[in-house]
Amino acid sequence: MDTATTRSPAIEPDTTVPAVPDTVPPAPRDTAPPTAAEPARATLRVCAGGDIMLGNNLDTLWAVRAAGRLGERVNPFPDPDSLLAPLRPLLAGAEVVLLNLEGAVGEGPAPAKCRPGSTYCYAFRQPVAAAAALARFAAPAVVVANVANNHAMDAGPEGFAATVAHLSEAGVYITGADTLPTLIPAPGGDTIAILGFSPFIAGPDPRDLDAVRRHVARAAARYRRLVVTMHMGAEGRAAQRTPDRNEIFLGEDRGNSVAFARAAAESGAALVVGHGPHVLRAAEWRGEALILYSLGNLLTYGPFNMEEPLNRGGIACAAVDSEGRVVEALLRPTRQGPPGVASADPTGRGSFLVDSLSQIDFPETAGRVRDDGVVVGPAARR
Repeated sequence: MDTATTRSPAIEPDTTVPAVPDTVPPAPRDTAPPTAAEPARATLRVCAGGDIMLGNNLDTLWAVRAAGRLGERVNPFPDPDSLLAPLRPLLAGAEVVLLNLEGAVGEGPAPAKCRPGSTYCYAFRQPVAAAAALARFAAPAVVVANVANNHAMDAGPEGFAATVAHLSEAGVYITGADTLPTLIPAPGGDTIAILGFSPFIAGPDPRDLDAVRRHVARAAARYRRLVVTMHMGAEGRAAQRTPDRNEIFLGEDRGNSVAFARAAAESGAALVVGHGPHVLRAAEWRGEALILYSLGNLLTYGPFNMEEPLNRGGIACAAVDSEGRVVEALLRPTRQGPPGVASADPTGRGSFLVDSLSQIDFPETAGRVRDDGVVVGPAARR
């Protein structure tokens, strides 16, 4: 859906905390995924979705074009709380909610991102009211916005700073702005740590696997409950498969999602959440770490393509125990209709897609999705 400047690999500065050396390995982990939804002890529930955008004030002509297609007036700036409301029941029981913020947040003039006449460049900025709506979205759960992506800088560096300020003032936690984990206080005095990565200007670079292992292992040595999120991969209907190679899209190196996710899981991440392709992708178990390669578009109100399968997304919820193991996982499929009205999908189409793609792309380690939405290992589908 976008063209953004990628950087050359391996230029992300290594932000360290001297008290713990880079060589500290993560704690040992068990090697078998759960065979079913077993009772969890001392668990914290993390729910995650894919891309979210609550309107776009950098280009409102999309609303005119959408009105022409739909034959009715399209409000370019509906109430953001109303947009989010149909999804709230899918977050039941969550203590932390992680979303990829697709675009900046702010108002007023902004530098032009796209050249005149460009057909593959999009600039997104949500109204300031979106920040407070996100903070209220899953209350009393904490909401975390990932800004490691190719739209975080759509309003320029000053717009990025404004985005961070608006989210922080609203009470939304931010991840992906640097190489240090975002620390989320959880009930009982525990902590969930979250790291965000992208191959674009905003966010630590996931293509430098040595640096990825250092950042993840350093965080895992301090915080057993560690979540990693990635904005990577090609885009569109042809991008449902998850190749174990670097993906080139519109001439940009979007990185190798498989190599990155496995490096993160093997370095101590309990949960790896992907987004960026705008479609659902496979799920995979690496020991007791769960990898979701793409959760697709969750709620993208604006100039997004809503045709199949781009209209399918999902909210994944994982119970992470005190040892940093995913002991239960559930996928709740979602669906969008134009111009970006999201709701739960009673047909379960998204679950079927993830289950099928997992078997095709990762037959030995597939994250199988049962009829009730529970995600289990490859030998425990029913």
